[in-house]
Amino acid sequence: MMSSSYDDNVFINCPFDKEYLDLFDAILFTIYTCGLRPRCALEIDDGGQVRIEKINRIIDECRFGIHDISRTELDKTSKLPRFNMPFELGLFLGAKRFGSKRHQSKVLIIMDTEVHRYQKYISDISGQDIKSHNNNPEKIIKCIRDVFNSMHIKGTIAGAKDITQNYRKFQSLQPILMEELKLHPDDITYADKVQMIERWFRMISNPA
Repeated sequence: MMSSSYDDNVFINCPFDKEYLDLFDAILFTIYTCGLRPRCALEIDDGGQVRIEKINRIIDECRFGIHDISRTELDKTSKLPRFNMPFELGLFLGAKRFGSKRHQSKVLIIMDTEVHRYQKYISDISGQDIKSHNNNPEKIIKCIRDVFNSMHIKGTIAGAKDITQNYRKFQSLQPILMEELKLHPDDITYADKVQMIERWFRMISNPA
């Protein structure tokens, strides 16, 4: 995995289920394209570490945060919504508001499926610039790319359409990458995803 610093780290706060898989992969791919490093609670599988402590540590190490608060549906079993995403958004906002000078420089990208939908369930964040993605990977790619490009973090970043095309190329090559890494689709972890993306970027940077 590539080395990183506070100014390169991007905290990802989003659903991790199968329904969100294509969107999550698009987020990871776009972050790498922008020259930054994704961070999330899935990166370390340590049963001895308390989850909230791990999340707080990652937030502490990240200048940027991508927060998708769109998952508001009721759980089929419990009949209750999941509040992890709004909770982690609150932790990140709290770090920005009450943290050290370094943390006051934190930058957030907040996303939902539709414009103004968030006002029905988390109206306290009204006034924030909430992006809408309609569960479309291409829109998520454009949202993330445009924010980072506007900040001139890593110089000029390729356009959203170019990134989307490369993302689809990466997807088409995943079977080859999995074969090279001796991975079965059912075995893929977050660490495997990151390894495949990094491997793909090395391939296009150093073609045979």
